[in-house]
Amino acid sequence: MAATIGENVVINSREFEVPRELVYQAWTTPELLARWWGPNGFTNTFHEFDLRPGGEWRFIMHGPNGVDYPNHIEFVEIVPQERIVLKHTSSPEFQVTATFEDLGGRTKVTFRQQFMHAKEFEQAVKYCVEANEQNFDRMGELLKEMSA
Repeated sequence: MAATIGENVVINSREFEVPRELVYQAWTTPELLARWWGPNGFTNTFHEFDLRPGGEWRFIMHGPNGVDYPNHIEFVEIVPQERIVLKHTSSPEFQVTATFEDLGGRTKVTFRQQFMHAKEFEQAVKYCVEANEQNFDRMGELLKEMSA
């Protein structure tokens, strides 16, 4: 587990004790992704998930406080089992580059979140590092279940 904060960027990474194929499946199968995407206590309703460059992902994150957060994402680049680049076009605007590094049966995931506007970054960085770590925690639980 590691996090780095730079100029308008937050980078989280973590190693998982499962093969890269399983991690990629958890990222690209809507039914699986909906189970772990978001911080603790959040759930998701997916309306569209078109995993291809130019494809759109529209969903609502339901917060534990009862607030709904509409999200619109455009996929920029998909390199199967290696990299997913997506642009979050709803506020706050950011681009995520997720990489999946094969470590011989284990996988290192790096989640690089580049914010488009400094003001949005300044607000988001207050919760982003911890929220991304919670995302990884939730994904890790799913991956354990998938590998059992």
